[in-house]
Amino acid sequence: MLNILRLLGLAALCVGCVSCSSTKLANAKRINGVKTTAYTHSESDHRKYGAKAATGEPLKYGKVRSAATDWSVYPVGTVFKIEGEPYLYEVDDYGSALVGTNTIDLYKPSKAAMNQWGAKQVNISVLKWGSFNKSVEIMKPRMKYPHIQQMVKRIERSS
Repeated sequence: MLNILRLLGLAALCVGCVSCSSTKLANAKRINGVKTTAYTHSESDHRKYGAKAATGEPLKYGKVRSAATDWSVYPVGTVFKIEGEPYLYEVDDYGSALVGTNTIDLYKPSKAAMNQWGAKQVNISVLKWGSFNKSVEIMKPRMKYPHIQQMVKRIERSS
């Protein structure tokens, strides 16, 4: 009897977790036709940073994966899911080629994986919007770079 009660309790807990997850997805903002590309830490323009994101944290490639964007479009900390994929992506990086575009660059651990992704139009669901204030806080000390200046100006104009 005790085992049955435990199983019932566990089942109730699982149902609660599933309903919380589906509620999050139901409240997500869907964006169709987002251009995505891929990058890796061993590319020549990323080697000096190693496997670190613009936040200073290691680039992620697990259940949650790193993504680079124009932080004036998708601010640092934005979490999204690509339709049809089981992973979550978190914006923790940026790239000069992304500024002024709506492109999201997905981190891949190797050049082969990067090349396999190529460029794709995808639908995403934004589960959590990041912080423009945190984006500016991270970028302010780096204002000598034109792409940083451009992102900060766009954020400050829209505030």
